[in-house]
Amino acid sequence: MPRDDRTPRTDVPEDAERLQKVLAAAGVGSRRACEDLIFRRRVTVNGRVAQLGDKVDPTTAVIFVDGERVVTDARLVYLAMNKPRGVVSTMADEKGRTALADFLGNRVEQRVYHVGRLDADSEGLLLLTNDGTLAHRLMHPSYGVPKTYLCEVSGPIPRNLGKRLMAGVELEDGPAKVDSFRVVDTLGRSAQVELTLHEGRKHIVRRILGEVGHPVSRLIRTSIGPIRLGDLRAGRTRRLTNAEVAALFKAVGD
Repeated sequence: MPRDDRTPRTDVPEDAERLQKVLAAAGVGSRRACEDLIFRRRVTVNGRVAQLGDKVDPTTAVIFVDGERVVTDARLVYLAMNKPRGVVSTMADEKGRTALADFLGNRVEQRVYHVGRLDADSEGLLLLTNDGTLAHRLMHPSYGVPKTYLCEVSGPIPRNLGKRLMAGVELEDGPAKVDSFRVVDTLGRSAQVELTLHEGRKHIVRRILGEVGHPVSRLIRTSIGPIRLGDLRAGRTRRLTNAEVAALFKAVGD
């Protein structure tokens, strides 16, 4: 028999917590404000409209408020990092090179992993998390999460370069194209360009620009989906806000 929304949930562990308490702990608002959200039927738990009196397991419940995912598992960590140039995109390096974990110290208790890669000569935004499901979706090409890069390249830049890159460039492992392209600045014989693409092949940005005669001398990733590098200093990390985490889930259709 289908569950009556007026009937309290019984399929939760005995040590489950009140939904409004879990939402408040996740930073949604005060307990009273969260109770109001539940009363107004703006909260769903595991695909069902929540009601006052519901209890949930914060480590397993899938909760949405106004259609946006709220992460309630306190064990999950979501970080943005500005990877400096010369740092390898591994948490630890067997060759003794500077790696990502060297910048975390003991500030993060949980073991986190990087989402995607930047080669040692590249810099900019990396995401670090222990949420394996979200990390997989962010990296998988079928989800098409866009990434934006700021590059210094040799100039001058022809007017039709953007159209050419968006139409597609033939590489040794198949065609590749960008989603958008613009010239940011010209600096004598070099130029700054910004491009966005959702491919994840190795060195894809350097290879595309090199193929059309504009080799890259500096590459900075400035965004991954809805997350922007902003003014985060090189070598620093910050925790993503609840809104940013919700935006990441939305970007991968969750």
